[in-house]
Amino acid sequence: MKKLLVGASCLILLAGCSDQGEKKDSKELKKVTLMLDWTPNTNHTGIYVAKDKGYFKEHGLDVTIKTPGDVTADQLVAANKVQFGISAQEQVTQERTEGVPVKSIGAIIQHNTSGFMSLASKNIKSPKDYAGKTYGGWGAPIEKPIIDAVMKKDGADVKDVKVVNMGNTDFFTASKKNIDFAWVYYAWTGIEAETRGEKVNMQYLTDYDKNLDYYTPVIIANEKYIQSDKETVDAFMASVQEGYEFAIKDPKASADILLKEAPELKESKELVYKSQEYLKDKYQDDAKEWGVQDKKVWENFAQFMKENKIIKKDFNAEEAFTNEFVEGN
Repeated sequence: MKKLLVGASCLILLAGCSDQGEKKDSKELKKVTLMLDWTPNTNHTGIYVAKDKGYFKEHGLDVTIKTPGDVTADQLVAANKVQFGISAQEQVTQERTEGVPVKSIGAIIQHNTSGFMSLASKNIKSPKDYAGKTYGGWGAPIEKPIIDAVMKKDGADVKDVKVVNMGNTDFFTASKKNIDFAWVYYAWTGIEAETRGEKVNMQYLTDYDKNLDYYTPVIIANEKYIQSDKETVDAFMASVQEGYEFAIKDPKASADILLKEAPELKESKELVYKSQEYLKDKYQDDAKEWGVQDKKVWENFAQFMKENKIIKKDFNAEEAFTNEFVEGN
């Protein structure tokens, strides 16, 4: 699920490290770029760990991490302007049906932790309570069908919901102005509510429809790039997998790394530590390895998207993702 995008891109350069005790000249490293889906947060920790701990350089890579501006990671990956990006299953599914050669090469979080959140004062305790309320979104075609899906399970109708665009306004500010509920990741906005002492209500998507248990976020690459340079893709994903495995084992040290690599988060230090602790069990969860994706998850959510007319053409799940670069590493 794509959230607020930063207007200005931020470039983070890799610090030097050693490879088996010998310093590598940066000219020997292969340069690649990763475009995030949003500003740095705990969804991205494993990537920053791979950078800080030298995993990228150990695999022969010089990785530049950027945050998106007006152009999204999906657009840049599709156009072969960057080698890797962060996206979500709903975006990749739609893109594949439109002939865009974007492919998911790893799931960052194994199960969907998102849902609709509201301040407790709004008295929204279930999806039927959305009726007569205002939803704050970001203008994606998937939003109304998702709201409708959970409301139908509760005997209500999305037609009774007013939808507005929140723009760059954060959930808490917007909730005290003109919205009643919004679609958020609990791992960030829910934990933020805890650190603020704000009482909230949350309806998780997976509690209402098993087809909404999809992969968000995911790491993507251009299908043609994958075919042309599998060695680099394999090196990149091996590094990232090591990064997330470290984050699973040591959330405190991983949070320290994220705060160092993204100093703009230092004002939210408590949030970062608590979010990291929450996510350590969510990254891999019940999967045999971090990053592995299930074909059925892709098929189920694509069926949901087609039934709700978000996509119109047939979707081939096998072509939308691969486990080639995360299995057996």
